[in-house]
Amino acid sequence: MPVRRSDRTRAAILTAARERFAVDGYAKATIRAIAAQARIHPSMVMRYYGSKEKLLAAAANFGLELPDVSHVPPTAWSEGLIRHLLEVCEQNDTMIALLRLAATQETAAERARWIIAHQIEPLIATTEPDPALAARRAAMLATQMMGLALTRYILKLPEMVTMTHDEIVAWLSPAVQHYLTGQPARG
Repeated sequence: MPVRRSDRTRAAILTAARERFAVDGYAKATIRAIAAQARIHPSMVMRYYGSKEKLLAAAANFGLELPDVSHVPPTAWSEGLIRHLLEVCEQNDTMIALLRLAATQETAAERARWIIAHQIEPLIATTEPDPALAARRAAMLATQMMGLALTRYILKLPEMVTMTHDEIVAWLSPAVQHYLTGQPARG
């Protein structure tokens, strides 16, 4: 079945929007700039998405597509999750755009919270029977994973950028594993 022109136009708009939001931020990204990058008239952006905020929501609508860990014991999940995040960030700029925007735009922050609640918590819930503790583990896991993405791909700390995936896994895996299966320190 051939791809309809409207589908190609929507895809071009979303690709341009993700890039503009990632580079310029939400406030500075304009419908005109997004349309110019997509090589369409600005009215087409509004026709398909209605507003800049709705366009942001559509551009940030993606899944982490977490790896299948059913064949791996929970004590070994951390390496797979870290490697997966690195691949997602390097193959798709949507995650980076979402992180940049989540600090300043409620729509992006809501999407980030949705990803944690609907994609990460269910994974953790497969081994953590207490829903409140599964949510807490997911939140703590997010501190490490989002921190990794922020320091490597947005802030581009030289030490983080020059590390290989294997080095990052070696450094972060114990902390990530703790959030997945460990217990908090009692003081």
